Amino acid sequence: MLEKLRAVSDRYEELCARAEQPDFYADPKKAARLLREKNELEPIVQTYLAYCQAEQDMADAQELMSDPELRELCQQTYQEAKAKKEELYRQLQILLLPKDPNDDKSVIVEIRGGVGGEESALFAHSLFRMYSMYAAKMGWRIELLNYNDTELGGVKEADFIVNGVGAYSRLKYESGVHRVQRVPETESGGRVHTSTATVAVLPEMEEVDVTLNPADIEMQVFRASGAGGQHVNKTSSAVRLIHKPTGIVVACQEERSQVQNREKCMRMLASKLYEIEQERIESQHTGMRRSQVGTGMRNERIRTYNFPQGRVTDHRIGLTLYKIDSIMDGELQELIDALATADQAEKLKNAQ
Repeated sequence: MLEKLRAVSDRYEELCARAEQPDFYADPKKAARLLREKNELEPIVQTYLAYCQAEQDMADAQELMSDPELRELCQQTYQEAKAKKEELYRQLQILLLPKDPNDDKSVIVEIRGGVGGEESALFAHSLFRMYSMYAAKMGWRIELLNYNDTELGGVKEADFIVNGVGAYSRLKYESGVHRVQRVPETESGGRVHTSTATVAVLPEMEEVDVTLNPADIEMQVFRASGAGGQHVNKTSSAVRLIHKPTGIVVACQEERSQVQNREKCMRMLASKLYEIEQERIESQHTGMRRSQVGTGMRNERIRTYNFPQGRVTDHRIGLTLYKIDSIMDGELQELIDALATADQAEKLKNAQ
C-alpha cells in the first residue's frame, strides 16, 4: 500500500507542477480533467503526509527515550503518534478503495406504492417529501419527471431527478423496499397497518453515455393526468417512450412542452439501459443478478418506519434510530453515514 501511496503522491506533485504552466488552460477540456484528477488525489496525499509525519514523530520520540528526564514525555508522545498513525492508516485504506465512477453524478429516483392500497400511496408521498427535504438540506435541486397522485394525497408513482454533485454517492443506499407500520389516515378503528413502497435510484446518464438507436424507440404522446390541478392539461404534451428490445417504458408529463418531456424521457431511458448493462456485468462476476426493488412484498424490506414506536430500522446493518419525525423531515445523514461506513468496511474486507 505504501508503494501505491508514493506513486499517488508523485502523480499529485506532477499535476500541481503542470497546473502552474502558462499553457495549462490552452485545452480547457484537458485542463478540467487534470484538475479533477488533482482534486481527487489531494485528500489521499494530505492523509499520506500526515501518516508520514506521525511515523517521524514516533521515530523522534523513540530516539529521545534514552534520556531519563525525557523518557516519560517521549513515551506519551510515542503512544499518541502511534495511535494517530494507526488511525491514518485505516483512513488511507478507505481512500484507496476503488471509487464508484457514478458517485459524483446526479440521480433519477423512482418511488412506487407497493403493498397496502391507498396507504402505500400515502407512504410513497411521505418518502417523496422526505427525499425532497433531504435534497434541500444538501443544496441539491429536485426536477420532477412524472408524478401520478391520488385523490387522498398519496402518490402512485413519482419519478424525479436530484441534481447535485455527489447525489448518487449518498442516495444509492436508498434502493429497495421501504416498509411502514402506522395507523392510516383512512383507518377509523385505530389499527396499525403495514404497507410498503419501493424506491429505485439510478445514476443519471446522458444519451452520449449510452448507445441509443432511434429505430429501437417508439414514442407515444398523451395528455398529462393526475388528481387535478397542475397535473392536467388539454394538450398532448406528455411523452411515453418504449424501448422495443428491452420492453422498458418511461414517461414524463411534468413539462408543458412535448420536446422537454421527450428530452427528460431520453435521460431516464439512458439511465435504465445503463443500469441493465451494469447488472449484466455484475451477474457475470457474482453469478447472481442484483435487483433493486424486487416485487414490493413486505419480506423484501430494507428499512422499516414504525410510527407507534417512533423508530426507523435499517435491516441491512441492524441500525435502529428512535427519531422517526426528524428522519421523515429529511434528516437522513446519520442513516446514510452508517450505510456508507458499512459499505466501506465490506469493501475493505473483500480487498484483503
